Amino acid sequence: MALRAGGPALALLRGRLRFPGPGARGHARLGRSGAAAQPAAEEPGEDTEVSTRKKTFAEVQTERLDQAERTVLIKCPSKLNEKKLLQYLSSHGNVKSHFFFENRGINALIEFSEKSSIASLQDVVGIPSASEYHVVPFKSRLFTFTLKNPVSQRVEETPLHLSPQCHIPVKDLIEKLCLADSISSQMYIVLNEYQLTEENIKLRFLACSLVRDFVCAYFPDSMVKPFGSSVNTFGKLGSDVDMFLDFRDTGKHATKMKKGPFEMEYQMKRLPSERLATQRILSVIGDCLDNFGPGCANVQKILNARCPLVKFSHQPTGFQCDLSVSNSIAIRSSELLYIYGCLDSRVRALAFTVRCWARVHGLTNSAPGTWITNFSLTMMVMFFLQRRSPPIIPTLDQLKELADEKDKHIIGGYDCSFVSDLRKIKPTKNTETLDVLLCEFFEYFGNFDFRRNSINLRKGKEVNKPESSPLYIWNPFEQDLNISKNVNQPQLEKFIAMARESAWILQKEDKTQQMINKEPWGLAALLIPFGKSNSSKMKNRMKGIGSETIRSLLDSLKLNNANSQQKAVGK
Repeated sequence: MALRAGGPALALLRGRLRFPGPGARGHARLGRSGAAAQPAAEEPGEDTEVSTRKKTFAEVQTERLDQAERTVLIKCPSKLNEKKLLQYLSSHGNVKSHFFFENRGINALIEFSEKSSIASLQDVVGIPSASEYHVVPFKSRLFTFTLKNPVSQRVEETPLHLSPQCHIPVKDLIEKLCLADSISSQMYIVLNEYQLTEENIKLRFLACSLVRDFVCAYFPDSMVKPFGSSVNTFGKLGSDVDMFLDFRDTGKHATKMKKGPFEMEYQMKRLPSERLATQRILSVIGDCLDNFGPGCANVQKILNARCPLVKFSHQPTGFQCDLSVSNSIAIRSSELLYIYGCLDSRVRALAFTVRCWARVHGLTNSAPGTWITNFSLTMMVMFFLQRRSPPIIPTLDQLKELADEKDKHIIGGYDCSFVSDLRKIKPTKNTETLDVLLCEFFEYFGNFDFRRNSINLRKGKEVNKPESSPLYIWNPFEQDLNISKNVNQPQLEKFIAMARESAWILQKEDKTQQMINKEPWGLAALLIPFGKSNSSKMKNRMKGIGSETIRSLLDSLKLNNANSQQKAVGK
């Protein structure tokens, strides 16, 4: 049975907390929507629910890109009448959806039903006066609206609902978690507070669409598409936007030209390597954004990296952006995580919880360094879920076996094939609750033999390390790459120590007594940096972290569980 649309987060927003049971399919409808989410009523019918769940990654991306092409962004006065603004905009065409958000002032994202409405609006928009600065006359879909008679219109002001574009502080999150009735409930609260909202997803696709408007001056058939956390359903509010310039439609156009009595092709610039072509393209696009792009600031061209890119700040949307070229394998990784996130409601809840926990304890960082990245941590969660008995998600090889001809992708010699139709994947029979999975995750990696074993999502099992990196996580597609090669030994040991301490806290805490004492419990206790909640007790426990004492404790708990199961079977 699929997860009821709206799910726990929608109930949270309405003040009635309900959570799906283990095994509920669908990432989808958790209020603060994932990439596939659609606006929904409180109790939609089964047909609506299933049609949403069955959408493939490609279908969702196509819909989002089409939405973005029909969207404009308007910088509004701090005081305005929402109804009058929408009435004015409706004179140019039907407004399908809209929302307001705060970023360097009040902004409105307006989605029209037809793309022609944007052209109609642009026809009546004026060019800024050039009294102080000379303007670059590029007519984008970024507008500034001001009131002609602000004094007379002030009485007509209406309060605006502003869509949040960042998650709540950890301190406020902990207060919310303490009000929940179980650790599973706490984990869904984390998911609800941190995942991308429907509005934030629209804003991300709009940022890509606005960049495409520039790119099309040079490459009319190209597309600019988001990848990574913006589309894989594991994105967190406040994260950067990774986007890539896609020329695949150009290649399709070339094949059509082979019909007729002549072989016809375009005369194009020829360069000695694909890498050099990528560098040249990004260099020009970077200069274009820097010199002519409204709101594009702090442009950096990083062209000698393994994957050349342009970094810039897109001030109208508030995003930090990374633009690369034809990153096909990265898109396949995004789709793989999208599928995993869709299969079971527990997948994303566990991933968001572990990543929130890791950030609090300094195990991850937004800046490059020797710590574990969010991507590596997400892959560790996926691997752990593959290792459950029965597994909660399938291995990549199992997904490959379900692939048909249209799902087959060979990119740069790497087999990136796996099924795209979610209906072909059987739901798991695993019924473990999230609180069990969280504790088991910490115990599993607290005792993982990182010295000898590596993590392989393609096989779904521990395999011997091919080389001596402290943490070795196989790239799911480029199997000769370690996605966690940056992690050093001290950072890995810190992760192990924190995992063991967290397992200890979850196994030993007295929830009832802590609630009576009004102390943080469950997940809330894990999100307080160890040593701050009760320094004397924590110092004593920290002495044993990394020692054989904790290892023996966890081993004995495993042994006791195994003995109990054997006795139960014997009965």
